[in-house]
Amino acid sequence: MKIIETKRCTLRPWRLSDVEDMYEYAKLPNVGPAAGWKPHHDAQESARIIAMFIASNEVWAIEMKDTKKVVGSIGLHLDDKRPKVNSRMVGFVLHPAFWGQSIIAEAVTEIVRYAFTELDVDIISGYHYPFNRQSGRVFEKCGFRYEGTLRMSSVIYDGTVLDNVCFSILRNEVSL
Repeated sequence: MKIIETKRCTLRPWRLSDVEDMYEYAKLPNVGPAAGWKPHHDAQESARIIAMFIASNEVWAIEMKDTKKVVGSIGLHLDDKRPKVNSRMVGFVLHPAFWGQSIIAEAVTEIVRYAFTELDVDIISGYHYPFNRQSGRVFEKCGFRYEGTLRMSSVIYDGTVLDNVCFSILRNEVSL
């Protein structure tokens, strides 16, 4: 996994030593549910998730350069809604103490550049639930276009069925 630098962050592979940093935000009631997962019950749950991230090799830790603290994650996954196209789907989460500072927009911008230039991807998508307008704003800031809403297309951790608000960006829509 390539290490990617932004102005304020290093996007790097996860380490098992990142457990406390992840648990600090993953246990909060306003973080996981916004992305469809339940808040972490304990640090061991965060450790299991980090081990999964390490094995998948498609989720970066977002580490602040000034403090070396991990404050979130960003992933670049195959987009199962576009199986016949060279596509990826970006997903992210950030500690609420860092919301409103454009950190995720900074990270998404660099992940998009990486996907288009080094992975030769044709389209990158992003999805969020209708109540998570903050994520929609990130996509808009990063040049993604609203595609539409897939109604009743996701089942989250508690069995609730939710719509997916869809955004995407094409390689020719970005200056690389």
